[in-house]
Amino acid sequence: MTIAQDIGQVSGPAGLLDRDRIIAKPGFNRWLVPPAALCIHLCIGMAYGFSVFWLPLSQAIGVAKPVACAADTGLLSALFTTSCDWRVADLGWMYTLFFVLLGSSAAIWGGWLERVGPRKAAFASTLCWCGGLLISAVGVYTHQLWMLWVGSGVIGGIGLGLGYISPVSTLVKWFPDRRGMATGMAIMGFGGGAMIGSPLADILMNHFKTPTSVGVWETFVVMAGIYFVFMMVGTFGYRIPPAGWRPEGWTPPATQNAMITSGHVHLKNAHKTPQFWLIWAVLCLNVSAGIGVIGMASPMLQEIFAGSLIGRPELAFGALDAEQKKQIATIAAAFVGLLSLFNIAGRFFWASLSDKLGRKMTYATFFGLGILLYALSPWAAHAGSLALFVAFFCIILSMYGGGFATVPAYLADMFGTQFVGAIHGRLLTAWSTAGIIGPVVVNYIREAQIAAGVPRAQVYDRTMYILAGMLVLGFLCNLLVRPVAARWFMKDAEVAALQARSANAAASLQYGSFGIGKGGFNGAALVAWAFVGIPLAWGVWVTLTKSAALFR
Repeated sequence: MTIAQDIGQVSGPAGLLDRDRIIAKPGFNRWLVPPAALCIHLCIGMAYGFSVFWLPLSQAIGVAKPVACAADTGLLSALFTTSCDWRVADLGWMYTLFFVLLGSSAAIWGGWLERVGPRKAAFASTLCWCGGLLISAVGVYTHQLWMLWVGSGVIGGIGLGLGYISPVSTLVKWFPDRRGMATGMAIMGFGGGAMIGSPLADILMNHFKTPTSVGVWETFVVMAGIYFVFMMVGTFGYRIPPAGWRPEGWTPPATQNAMITSGHVHLKNAHKTPQFWLIWAVLCLNVSAGIGVIGMASPMLQEIFAGSLIGRPELAFGALDAEQKKQIATIAAAFVGLLSLFNIAGRFFWASLSDKLGRKMTYATFFGLGILLYALSPWAAHAGSLALFVAFFCIILSMYGGGFATVPAYLADMFGTQFVGAIHGRLLTAWSTAGIIGPVVVNYIREAQIAAGVPRAQVYDRTMYILAGMLVLGFLCNLLVRPVAARWFMKDAEVAALQARSANAAASLQYGSFGIGKGGFNGAALVAWAFVGIPLAWGVWVTLTKSAALFR
């Protein structure tokens, strides 16, 4: 019997994708779940690296050089034209669609995910993300930009949202003793997806490139196939613990931390609390500052340090010739790669540290240290200290990534674990908002400064002070977070009724250890971690190799 027949023939608890089918049995090793989550996140994280396709796609018809459209060609015409090449600005809308759809789809279907479980949500994510790539491949082959927008931008964006939140509540329940570390392990993968996917895409495009093709549609097809395999492994690797399960030997601390609840707030009530909106603002402001820098990291380094990057400190950006600009662009690309690496590492480091410091203190550190670093970065730039400037922004980007990884645990602390995946989904609308605010602040202030005649090396000074001001607001919002009022928590009977289905299905199981002590890093776990760890290590190696150019 095939998987498709099994799914179609069996209903209820026996369905392969059904929540009851994935309740873990005694002896299951909880360390198998983070690699399953990483299989999903490392694939959908390629959304961060899609800019690697912009330049090749901007000459998809001309191949050697772009075939320019008429000057009066508008965006609507560009969506359907087959006679000229697409503009990078028009292609860039896919990036906006990714993160708007990620936040909105996570908010819309977060409640559904909690009902049906992470496997079904991950399966839907796989179909959307990989199917979107295939639709985009057809769009490139037929030169229809609207198909790229719909395929990867809209359908793929929905896949991003479902895939991003699919492991959150699962990992929080598997690791009640290490909530931050657990979510950090998975969400680290979303930051690492581009670190693997971008160089892989570059290799594939060069392999498929011919005198008549830039190799993008073929690359989309191959990557869709690779991602499908990885994401299906992750999908069928998901398991959830039986209701009421705890790691062997672990009990909640005798002295309960007031900032970590033992109750559960219903999804329908979470957004009615001030805590939800304060944490929404905390995430939005932290991400707005970081994402604005990510979007302008390459030109920022080039314009501030210009000739200093190639040993000619006397040359301002405007005095560089074409060859020199090409050289500093390569070095700036290494800077972007280094920022990506710290973005990834910060997700695991800061989220794990939050288990010790507490979530509120961790965010206070993000904002306090961030304010200092943003305020000092103009000084480092004017002092000509490349090392300090790079170090400041590496730390800033580590806290940007750490903010994403820490917030699910923050929500679990505030609202309990019963609906944390769905609440996290709604909170991700803060990311969608930040994806607009951050780039707008950085880009428009930069343009205004250039128009006012400010030297290129100084156009980012005011921006950095404004971003520091945004972090001050974030610090104040975080300071105002207090424990959720008792009236918002569900009664024990309500929680028991919600968990009854899982509890009944697991009633016949003999409870045992599902974690370290009976399992840990055994053979199966080592294989699972190697499956995701080897590609991740390759991506880190490629990034470090390229980043070396920054300090030559």
